[in-house]
Amino acid sequence: MARMKFMATKSPKIPPAPPVPVLKPEDGRGSDSVVLERRPQKTKPPQMHQVVLLNDDYTPMEFVVVVIQEFFNKDRDTATQIMLKIHLDGKGICGVFSKDVAATKVDQVTEAARKNGHPLQCVSEPIE
Repeated sequence: MARMKFMATKSPKIPPAPPVPVLKPEDGRGSDSVVLERRPQKTKPPQMHQVVLLNDDYTPMEFVVVVIQEFFNKDRDTATQIMLKIHLDGKGICGVFSKDVAATKVDQVTEAARKNGHPLQCVSEPIE
């Protein structure tokens, strides 16, 4: 038994849109319908969070530089400056992100530090 293949020769037609009802006032008294005015919603931008690395006495400086380069896309000089700030001030900001992205960065840095046997701490703080 031979199979027949059918191909569409025309594009499908889009059905016409339904007609929009026209409201007419009854006997000149107006209509009973209510007109709602659409007001644009004002949305706030999402609250940003800064990802901060904290100083400790055990994590090698070179590891901190590599983490900053890898997870925060900083060049070697910038990563070294951030590492020195962490070392001297006790903490340093590595980047500013939305809440979800900041939480992901914290998890990535913490996991990398633990895999390499370092107690490096990374936190996310909301920016006021």
